[in-house]
Amino acid sequence: MTGASLTARYFDDIFGSDDDPWNLASSEYEAAKFAHTHDVLADRRYARALEIGCAHGVLTGHLAPMCDSLLAVDISTKALAKARERVGDRPGVSLAHMAFPRETPEIEDFDLVVLSEVAYYWGLVDLERASEWLRGHVSPGGRIILVHYTGETDYPQSGDEAVQALLTELVADFDVELAERRDKYRLDLWKRR
Repeated sequence: MTGASLTARYFDDIFGSDDDPWNLASSEYEAAKFAHTHDVLADRRYARALEIGCAHGVLTGHLAPMCDSLLAVDISTKALAKARERVGDRPGVSLAHMAFPRETPEIEDFDLVVLSEVAYYWGLVDLERASEWLRGHVSPGGRIILVHYTGETDYPQSGDEAVQALLTELVADFDVELAERRDKYRLDLWKRR
């Protein structure tokens, strides 16, 4: 674990040099992971959802049909431009530039928060900020879904470290509905008491 979160410049540089740096729109692995995420969440409809780190909006497209209102945010203006091309005109979907958790939505409560491939970019201070915000802004019965790569990275956290740090902070207020490990990623679903 390291102390500093990755910055907007890091992500703008990544998206500036490659239209699809993680093959989010073209990889079979990503497609299967997004389908799995959708299937886990599809047992209900969500009034207000937040997707943190929406990148190109590929997962956003899977989430939108399940949500009355979906706010998808990203730290990178270049990523958001691609997301706008992909999902910008869908009813109920809003896109916003935001460096979560230092910047947070003004909406009071969400019944779904999606952290897909994002928490391991945060240092410990931002993981604590995120935990505090989630505790206060996920409505009772609401869910947090976390999906993270479990291989080695050069990010501030590993996927396992990031999820464990958040769970340690939130376990008193959330129940674990699901904790699955696949070949290259983990999927965790928590429900607010």
